Amino acid sequence: MGLNPIQRHLLELFSKSMTDKELLEIKELLVNYYQQKVDTEVDAIWQKKGYTKDSFNQATENLHLRRKQPPTQ
Repeated sequence: MGLNPIQRHLLELFSKSMTDKELLEIKELLVNYYQQKVDTEVDAIWQKKGYTKDSFNQATENLHLRRKQPPTQ
């Protein structure tokens, strides 16, 4: 299986000499792009399912999101 056109383009882009700042800026652009796509998809799911902030709060009121800490030695 070969690379798709986007992967080839990104490889070309990253093969050029760039500063650490430029690399960080490009990474931030990609993160922002995919974050917008995720937000749009989540909003569509919430709308389709009829979720609200209240229904979310009710469903997660007893949810603990803390990671379990490894035992101390």
